[in-house]
Amino acid sequence: MVLPWRRTIHHTAGLVLACGAAQIVSGIIVSTFEWIIALLLGAVALSALARRIKVPYPTFLAIGGALIAFVPSSPSWALEPDLALALFVAPVLLDAAFDTSLRDLRNNWVPVSTLVVAAVGLTTAAVAYVAHRLMPDMPWAAAVALGAIVAPPDAAAAVAILSQVKLPHRMVKVLEGESLLNDASALLIYRIAVGAVATEHLTWSQVAPTMALGLVGSVIAGLVAARIILPIMERVKEAPSAIIVQFATTFMIWIAAEHLGLSGILTIVVYAIAIARTAPARMPARLRVPSYAVWETMVFVLNVLAFMLIGMQMRPIWTRLDADVRWEYCVAAGWILLTVVLVRLFWVTFYRATLRALVARGIYHPKDPKQVASAKGGLIISWCGMRGLVTLAAAFALPENFPYRDFIVFIAFAVVLGSLVIQGLTLRPLILAFNLEDDDPVGVEVARGRAVAYRAALDAIESDPSEEAEILRLEYRAILMQAKTDPNGGIANGELPADPLRRRAIEAARKAIFDLRTTEVIGDDAFHRLEEELDRAELSAGG
Repeated sequence: MVLPWRRTIHHTAGLVLACGAAQIVSGIIVSTFEWIIALLLGAVALSALARRIKVPYPTFLAIGGALIAFVPSSPSWALEPDLALALFVAPVLLDAAFDTSLRDLRNNWVPVSTLVVAAVGLTTAAVAYVAHRLMPDMPWAAAVALGAIVAPPDAAAAVAILSQVKLPHRMVKVLEGESLLNDASALLIYRIAVGAVATEHLTWSQVAPTMALGLVGSVIAGLVAARIILPIMERVKEAPSAIIVQFATTFMIWIAAEHLGLSGILTIVVYAIAIARTAPARMPARLRVPSYAVWETMVFVLNVLAFMLIGMQMRPIWTRLDADVRWEYCVAAGWILLTVVLVRLFWVTFYRATLRALVARGIYHPKDPKQVASAKGGLIISWCGMRGLVTLAAAFALPENFPYRDFIVFIAFAVVLGSLVIQGLTLRPLILAFNLEDDDPVGVEVARGRAVAYRAALDAIESDPSEEAEILRLEYRAILMQAKTDPNGGIANGELPADPLRRRAIEAARKAIFDLRTTEVIGDDAFHRLEEELDRAELSAGG
């Protein structure tokens, strides 16, 4: 029997403990929330500084992540390793693949495929050899996993630089194609190596079916997913719901592919390229414009979180090491970073020399002489080897009990930091010093497409004798006159009398640029520029 006063004491003590626990939990949550706000605002400031001095923003994010590792009061957030690749890589990869031009990939398939297969394979093998020499007790499978982690260059860092300078269009397309597909080849090797550690014995007869399934099955799965999901997305008419569905389906496709033993990266790439061919025709501008803005923001946020989280992982690793081991890890990181840079330089030089020799002997006849890069162009491609988000996510995704995990995470972060600082800060001055000229083929295609599009728009309303048609013609003349004096001038808000007619003209123009892209008269870069112009016009017409 419990006396009433004892029951009261028990209830009071329980209430005190509950309140105390609630305050502690509340304090932790508030502290975490404050750190998230501080990190995001800090990342925005670093990004603005990067744009001002014209360096890739991941460079400053890497430096910020390194500094967090040595801030005594910084948080130590944990993330399930299995979540890392899906959370960080899937949406970033879909965003990049959606804008990829199949025409440009096909035209540059030789240099892209050699970088994706040969350069990644050589880098993986060379890093594995160096790591095993530096750490003789390190299992070969773990060394190969490290090589695959640091093998693929990062798209975001290179694009941040390439968007600031006039680099030849073909070089940009080669680098974009490589950054899109090399993740798939590197992570396929990575998965096999991690599996070899788990099984402690893996033969070629086991590896070959896995690779075949990962390649063929992923392509089929991506195409099937596009056929199934695109009609579903088309039924969602509200912008917030549409954006949520876009993100949710991206993660669902990745997770499903991984559960089926396929390559999540390759499945996402194929899915994104497939939906990009028809989605612009099915999605109205009022959904497309906000979704593009949200995706761009989320890619930035995911880069921030990845660099910050990996920086937080560095502090416990660093504190567990004594001075001698710290020095040993730093020396190893230096050697592996040097290996990564030199292997890429060697392969691009070897490829360029081989191609020139084949052309000189009449064995290979390129359609475009510019396919054989100059010495300066080859050096630029070699120097665009900054590592970034995929390397960090793959290192983070290693199981907790993986052999030499601390060493691999340390090396991965060091290679990312070193490549972003050394190559990221020097790439733009190098490009400017070489003065590589670009004939701006995208600008030529945009002008060609614009002429066709607006001719179609005028044809669509030419025979309309209505007052609205005359209003639209007067309105266009007024806008053109206003543009001469005020480039930012606009029209009044609301539905104008000519808006229905304008939407008909825009629809004709949009169909015209779809046909131009389908027949490959213009590429995807020109198509997306024109699409943006028509989206603005459609939104101004109340579409």
